[in-house]
Amino acid sequence: MSVRSLAGTTPSIFADRNYRAYFAGFLSAEVGMQIQFVAIGWQMFVLTRNPLDLGLVGLMLWLPAVLFLLISGMIADRFSRRNIVVGGRCGEVACAAAYMGMIAAGARSPWLYLALVFILGTARALSNPAQRTLLPNIVPAERYANAQATYVSGREVLQMAGPALGGFVIASFSTIAAFGIAALTGLTAAFALSLLRVTQTEQRGERQSWKNLLAGFSFVRSRPMIAGAITLDLFAVLFGGSSALFPIYADTILHAGPVGLGLLRSAPSIGAAAVAAFLARHPPRRRVGLLLLGVVSGYGVAIIVFGLSTVLWLSLAALAAAGAFDVVSVVIRSAVVQLNTPDAMRGRVSAIESVFIISSGQLGAFESGAVAALIGTVPSVVAGGAATLVTVGLSALFFPTLRNADTLQHVRDT
Repeated sequence: MSVRSLAGTTPSIFADRNYRAYFAGFLSAEVGMQIQFVAIGWQMFVLTRNPLDLGLVGLMLWLPAVLFLLISGMIADRFSRRNIVVGGRCGEVACAAAYMGMIAAGARSPWLYLALVFILGTARALSNPAQRTLLPNIVPAERYANAQATYVSGREVLQMAGPALGGFVIASFSTIAAFGIAALTGLTAAFALSLLRVTQTEQRGERQSWKNLLAGFSFVRSRPMIAGAITLDLFAVLFGGSSALFPIYADTILHAGPVGLGLLRSAPSIGAAAVAAFLARHPPRRRVGLLLLGVVSGYGVAIIVFGLSTVLWLSLAALAAAGAFDVVSVVIRSAVVQLNTPDAMRGRVSAIESVFIISSGQLGAFESGAVAALIGTVPSVVAGGAATLVTVGLSALFFPTLRNADTLQHVRDT
């Protein structure tokens, strides 16, 4: 899909130079990171063939988000968000280069690789809140959902290509080559994002205090709609996430090797890209609470089907369906959080949101690996999908504001 074809759906968005730089920068970073994740997972699997070690990769990516929660949100509100995200991309490039050196040197200790994953997670944790708050500084509020969906559509297209490309490069060349491509795309992203011109409300004059650092928590607690949306995402994907186990599915269940691993990582983006392209023109505007609960339920069912499948095409179809449901929840949650948070506090609130998102993905990867080591790979994935459905029911019960929410912006929390 070309930028021109996407621009045909939202010409006013792509007419803006800032949005073009945003679009190019973050999509370059995304494809590089997808390749890097495939390479990290495969390298760890080759070294140990232990599902728990695959889960530890997720844990090492999650820990920095928690450790640097307060500081990452504060720096996003006090300093240039553009410079922060450019620095984060450069950190990811450095990690890819370090992986290349370690593999070339013949390093075999999984703990060395996990330590580098922690450093990679730190670069992402410190830059994620700034990254998530850039878009509302670039596009007007009434165009945010369209712009977010357009970006997500392009991201999902590249997420289809990125993991598949990573698997192909590993199978045809080497893991070192995959990390090399990831480093090049990271440099491209850093350059594109350096061209952004961002106007933000910076809080340079505020005296630092615990009250100021914790203001994001107070704000989220006072907005049940925001709290409900990010909590639902946390526990649904925490239990339903299964990507850490893809190497095992590709090798021992589906017998598809590294190419199959790349296809499994790409599959969710197939459904997600199609739905996101539709949302770019027709973003959700009414009954968003019920829609969010419905799509998360669909996600849980799709994960159960994937867990039980022993046929590659059915596994890919189930993951594509999961991606389609997930992208709707992503657009709704992002719009609710960003459009109902003052710009001066977006960094701190986005830091909390980032921890929830990373927890659902990376801590969920650790949970999947740990449970799989105890009860088996297939039971772990199926139980996770079932737990997602239970999470939806509990969210509808304990967050009535979420269940009854009608619009994305100016939601009244009653």
